[in-house]
Amino acid sequence: MSLFTERKEKIEKDFEELIARPNEKLFSTNGIYNKYKYPVVTREHVPLEWRYDFNEKTNPYFMERISFNAAFNAGAMKLGDKYIVMVRTEGVDRKSFFAVAESPNGIDNFRFWERPVTMPQIPGDPDTNVYDMRLTKHDDGYIYGVFCSERKDPNAPAGDTSSAVAAAGIARTKDLKTWERLPDLISHAGQQRNVVLFPHFVEGKYAFYTRPQDGFIDTGSGGGIGWGLCEDICHAEVKDEYIMDAKTYHTIYEVKNGQGPAPIKTKYGWLNLAHGVRNTAAGLRYVLYMFMSDLEKPWIVTHKPAGHFIAPYGSERVGDVSNVIFANGWIADEDGKVFIYYASSDTRLHVATTTVDQLVDYVMNTPQDDLTSAASVARINALIDKNKSL
Repeated sequence: MSLFTERKEKIEKDFEELIARPNEKLFSTNGIYNKYKYPVVTREHVPLEWRYDFNEKTNPYFMERISFNAAFNAGAMKLGDKYIVMVRTEGVDRKSFFAVAESPNGIDNFRFWERPVTMPQIPGDPDTNVYDMRLTKHDDGYIYGVFCSERKDPNAPAGDTSSAVAAAGIARTKDLKTWERLPDLISHAGQQRNVVLFPHFVEGKYAFYTRPQDGFIDTGSGGGIGWGLCEDICHAEVKDEYIMDAKTYHTIYEVKNGQGPAPIKTKYGWLNLAHGVRNTAAGLRYVLYMFMSDLEKPWIVTHKPAGHFIAPYGSERVGDVSNVIFANGWIADEDGKVFIYYASSDTRLHVATTTVDQLVDYVMNTPQDDLTSAASVARINALIDKNKSL
């Protein structure tokens, strides 16, 4: 047996075992959601046909010709009976692109489609990098993908090869395979990295969650989760942004915060999943938090539990960019089950499962942050007293 054949057979065997490996639900201490033993998508899930030249004459050692660094930050939706994640797939060249992986049950057996997404480019203004797509099935019949489009800052001084500009790219599709690229969102409030399309018309207009910021990394005088309307999705422009959830001193969203996926509708209001960022001695720490907004006025926050909802623990804290949890996709099934797809440390994709009822209970009945240590102690004492009275 040649080295080529030996390596090829082992790599193919290991790959199929990885894809077929059943996932294992872990016991939930908090009772809000269940995590799972294994990530659902990693760089090892990237198809072998994307990585290896299968011609023994041109690749006698069966080497990887195109290598991958990470698979993370995925939008998500149900397509027929399949659970779909739109994965941010990153090569070792640092370029990200979008690729669809599907699963029959949402927790394991994720397999990428044959080809990655071929995203049309804006003539004369190509993306340098694209990532973190939010998927929204809209009233108008299209599935929209809103994502960050990164380009080099044209005003960067000579010799500066790292300054970038972020814009909200917009594309739409009917099948997740053929995409129509629309002009980037026009915003008058600075750069936009975390923009999400609301699934319904509001006052006959398209509605966006935004996150205005002064720079590519730092929000500066901007920040917070914004809300804005636009007349025409084909020439999207948000002229006014209302900050519905501001960044706040000494919280888990002190430095910046942004909407995750499009919200889930319940009879009590809209369930929203967001990320919050604070600074630490070890660098930025990203976590997830939740809030509920008004059913008729989705830009009005009605309930907001204190602190984080999901944070990096254990091995989740280690990766390409450590101490990060990020989510831009979740799926609510018709039976009320919810699949939350979250990435850890810009490296791999996980799932946590829960139900709409559990999330509503968590959001509506968990105390809010009263922003002082004394208030936190008072909340604990109140719970102790309640339990002592039983």
